Amino acid sequence: MSELDLIATAAFGLESVVAREVGQLGYEVTSVEDGRVCFAGPPAAIARANLWLRSADRVLVRVGAFEARDFGELFDRVRELPWPDWLGADAAFPVRGRAVRSTLMSVRDCQAITKKAIVESLRSAYGGEWLAESGSAYQVDFSILKDRVTVALDTSGDGLHKRGYRTQGGAAPLRETLAAALVQLSYWSAERPFLDPFCGSGTIPIEAAMIGRRLAPGAMRSFAAEAWPQLDAELWRRSREEASDSAVAAPVHPLIGTDIDEHSLDQARFHAQNAGVAADVHFQRADVGALKSKRKYGCVITNPPYGERLGDRAEAEGLYRRLASALAPLDTWSVYVLASHPRFEQVFGRRATRRRKLYNGRIECTYYQYAGPRPPYRHSTEEDGELGDRDPAG
Repeated sequence: MSELDLIATAAFGLESVVAREVGQLGYEVTSVEDGRVCFAGPPAAIARANLWLRSADRVLVRVGAFEARDFGELFDRVRELPWPDWLGADAAFPVRGRAVRSTLMSVRDCQAITKKAIVESLRSAYGGEWLAESGSAYQVDFSILKDRVTVALDTSGDGLHKRGYRTQGGAAPLRETLAAALVQLSYWSAERPFLDPFCGSGTIPIEAAMIGRRLAPGAMRSFAAEAWPQLDAELWRRSREEASDSAVAAPVHPLIGTDIDEHSLDQARFHAQNAGVAADVHFQRADVGALKSKRKYGCVITNPPYGERLGDRAEAEGLYRRLASALAPLDTWSVYVLASHPRFEQVFGRRATRRRKLYNGRIECTYYQYAGPRPPYRHSTEEDGELGDRDPAG
């Protein structure tokens, strides 16, 4: 295999974050669409993208793309794709998919037709009437948008938000991929203080610490494509070795996460230990009204309760007001708040410098970004921050 057509899927609003990450890995981004970032790379890109992409959902390898307006055309075009290049005679290949604004709206029928077309292709290549599907698993993924069909193989297996460190559940958890994006969309760098006053089970501080330490988010887990014979085990070994060698020293300042729920804090400490950043993050029980710091030019990045899941909206509004009051003395800090409340800025008492629509699961949210003043110094790591939405002044 030479250059592959790869797709990093992403939640709505995070496409630019993922595109920047792909570029930092050294791969050419060929297009950015709703929910996906397309790029080209050698087979090693499958391993490196799975290990390193912090805010992508999955990494797919595109087998083909075409127009189809009826089931017969779908069958013929799927059957023509080079399935023997990927699937052996004993390969297992379940099919899943989705269709949006397309003539072919029955996903169940499209699944059945896609499966049958692949079977016919493999029978033609290998002979016989029966495919045992007892070998390596290849999840076939099709998407149909306005009659444009993309057929791909999922190289990730479990979603990339499953880093491996979160083994205990928590109330209304934030996905690791979204938490990483919140950090990457901020001005925070490893030289700046960090504070999350509603840290819950610790996802945002842990993801920030992993970014600060340059720890590959996928280093602690396995991926579906590791079992594929097309990808040599040495390729995965070298990619994992690269990830291990990339780690750097802890951030300058310990990251701080506070919450009023001791059970959540216990989970946060446990997860930080699993993630290898327990020494870099300090979790403590504290009310938001106790928020304070003598440090300058730090970042508050937080996901307060929305009201939809925890408590009610009036309670959430009270928390927003208390947060605003506690932050008033930290007038040189940058503040980032993910909230679903439609009147957050009015309740918080400040208009955001920048806003971005994001989704926490199915909840539509806005990421309110309040830029603090420029620090009196610049540092190379801040100038070369991970995301384009970072402060151009560092």
